[in-house]
Amino acid sequence: MNLILLLVLVVGAGAVLSVQAAINGRLGESVGVLRSSLLTFAVGALITGLLIVFFQPPQAMTLLQAPKWQLCGALFGVVYMLVMVGAVPRVGTAVATVAVILGQLGMGMLIDNFGWFGNPAIELSSNRLLAMLCLALALLFMYRSQKPSAASRKPQAVSRKP
Repeated sequence: MNLILLLVLVVGAGAVLSVQAAINGRLGESVGVLRSSLLTFAVGALITGLLIVFFQPPQAMTLLQAPKWQLCGALFGVVYMLVMVGAVPRVGTAVATVAVILGQLGMGMLIDNFGWFGNPAIELSSNRLLAMLCLALALLFMYRSQKPSAASRKPQAVSRKP
């Protein structure tokens, strides 16, 4: 696959994650964080299961044969989903998304630098650190500039006792 096409697909996947975060945040407010997350994982498991049955070619090993430490990666999706469903209604989709990307970038740079999890080592350069600083500043500026719109402000209910 062409590298540019692959990067376009990755950017598109990132856009879809922001849409998912916004929708799940609203659903989490309505039905609760855990129920919203359960729905996401149940639908995801069903669709992924169908894709495996109909499209996945045979692999060299099964999930039960894979090293157990590699299976723990599935748990991190739960952390992400629970945090995002709870955070988006409070800080907004854009701020929550940039915060996630900042965390991903920071951890990604550590994984690259030390070659953790069997990945090739990529030295931590000044350009990478500058990129991290720019993203951290973007998060700070976005968070500080938040002002709820007039449409999102809900009037306070006035309690009237007879």
